[in-house]
Amino acid sequence: MGSKEFKMPLHYPRYTKKEYQEMPEWMLDRLLAEYGLPVVGNLEQKRHFAMGAFLWPNNATKTSNCYSNNANLVDVLRKKNV
Repeated sequence: MGSKEFKMPLHYPRYTKKEYQEMPEWMLDRLLAEYGLPVVGNLEQKRHFAMGAFLWPNNATKTSNCYSNNANLVDVLRKKNV
């Protein structure tokens, strides 16, 4: 901790949007610092930054389309012997 560089997390934070919205400032500061992210701004700015950094859209359709696109890419590469 204390480093000013981004650190690849061993475990990704699994907080919900509601939990970030209710998280106390000291906890946000600690979370951001743990990952080497900037701990600046007011409470609302820190919450917004943390949600942008750690929350992912939960859209199963996009995920399944992504996998099917990767499968199609693999087929194309196999045909080209790449």
